[in-house]
Amino acid sequence: MKILMTASEAVPFAKTGGLADVASALSRALDQAGHEVLLVLPHYPQLLPHGARQRFQIEPIGEEFTLPVGPRKSKGSFLSAKLPNSNVKVLLVDQPDYFDRPSPYVFENIPYEDNCERFVFFSRAIVEVMKQFGPYDIVHANDWQTGLLPALIDIEARKQSADIQRTGTVFTIHNLAFQGRFWHWDMVLTGLDWKYFNWKQMEFFGDLNLLKTGIVFADMVTTVSPTYAREIQSPDFGWGLDPALSGRGDSLVGILNGVDTDIWHPENDRFIKCNFNAETVEEKKAICKADLQKTLGLPEKPDVPIVAMISRMSQQKGFDLLKKAGDRLLNNDAQFVFLGTGERNFEQFVKELAQTYPNRVASLVRFDEELAHKIEAGSDLFLMPSEFEPCGLNQLYSMLYGTVPVVHAVGGLADSVVPVSPETLAEGTATGFSFERYSTEAFLNAFEAALSAYRDPELWQQIRLNGMKQDLSWDNIANEYIRVYERAITKHTK
Repeated sequence: MKILMTASEAVPFAKTGGLADVASALSRALDQAGHEVLLVLPHYPQLLPHGARQRFQIEPIGEEFTLPVGPRKSKGSFLSAKLPNSNVKVLLVDQPDYFDRPSPYVFENIPYEDNCERFVFFSRAIVEVMKQFGPYDIVHANDWQTGLLPALIDIEARKQSADIQRTGTVFTIHNLAFQGRFWHWDMVLTGLDWKYFNWKQMEFFGDLNLLKTGIVFADMVTTVSPTYAREIQSPDFGWGLDPALSGRGDSLVGILNGVDTDIWHPENDRFIKCNFNAETVEEKKAICKADLQKTLGLPEKPDVPIVAMISRMSQQKGFDLLKKAGDRLLNNDAQFVFLGTGERNFEQFVKELAQTYPNRVASLVRFDEELAHKIEAGSDLFLMPSEFEPCGLNQLYSMLYGTVPVVHAVGGLADSVVPVSPETLAEGTATGFSFERYSTEAFLNAFEAALSAYRDPELWQQIRLNGMKQDLSWDNIANEYIRVYERAITKHTK
């Protein structure tokens, strides 16, 4: 297949969350499976790592183009690049007024006022890619930033090109909470007829909703775990879009994310003190643990468990449970590590914990990719008490690194972590601890059960090895996406 993959971020060009990991890892896996993949991203010059232009072979390609964004015309151009460790070609959409900014979507936690305009331009630029570099068998769009794209293809582009008539479209929801919702007059920016601004298509409680647009117009809709695909069709998890989602029927598919094992695997991780695998975990992970304690300025105590959390600091991620748990959480003989950024009150909460318990808590309110790897390799337990979680990646990383997860059994956390029980231990499938009811008491009970298991070395080693021996790579997952792509294509070849 010839596949056009598009997203608003992808490692290593820009990253704010799991979307960036998935966009690059899936593209690489599809390439390794023998398909031709073009990955299209905005060009964020300020976010590129040092030396990126040479390393990723970034250079101009083609002529400057002009696209309509509502009543105005906006000029842009393309830069070609290479996704490292693959044959995947990358096109960067260059438009300095829209994308030469210090972060992709927000400044000081406030969304850019022109976000709708910026990503309307990006979606129209992708249609331009289809015209200049196509034809493509499939266009795979991701999240609200590309939600307009399936509508542009369906309403405009199919009428303009016989090649595009045969192209299938797939739209993936990575987190339904982020919808690209804008005031109704931004409908003008899309360039589409107002007749599409109705409750069945692009309108949402009087506003324009780009995520809903993608859900309605794409041939197939996927999300990042089977359980989340079921959850979001209900009012409790649907964020108001459950009618649109349930209306897709069997065209909505949940596929659990995988791990890019070229980047996240203890056998080849370049950021950690000592590489290890399931055979050497007991000895070598202890070296990584000591290195982490030294790096964070915590006392080097090999027998005290390190409990980690790498996360956006928000209520969705369960920080309200942590805050309510407070002293009861810290009363346990353990060291705690928090890494991430987010809502100010939760950032302040973890900072105060570190000030109150300087020998027990390390709080790092920042984004730090290298330290994230060290934390996964050196920790014993990983907390993911998310209120809801489409998939989650850190619980997958944790299991590969022999770090046992404690999770709320929702979405991808329910699909990926097998809770410890007499039955799962006997079957050899237990990989972590989970709780069903979203409450402080249920979370603390699961956490304390995990600490109890930690104090039983034989049991702990069994749980740890069960997680490490799983195949969490993207190879099999890429085949699931291929089956979805085939279904999308058949809708235009009958």
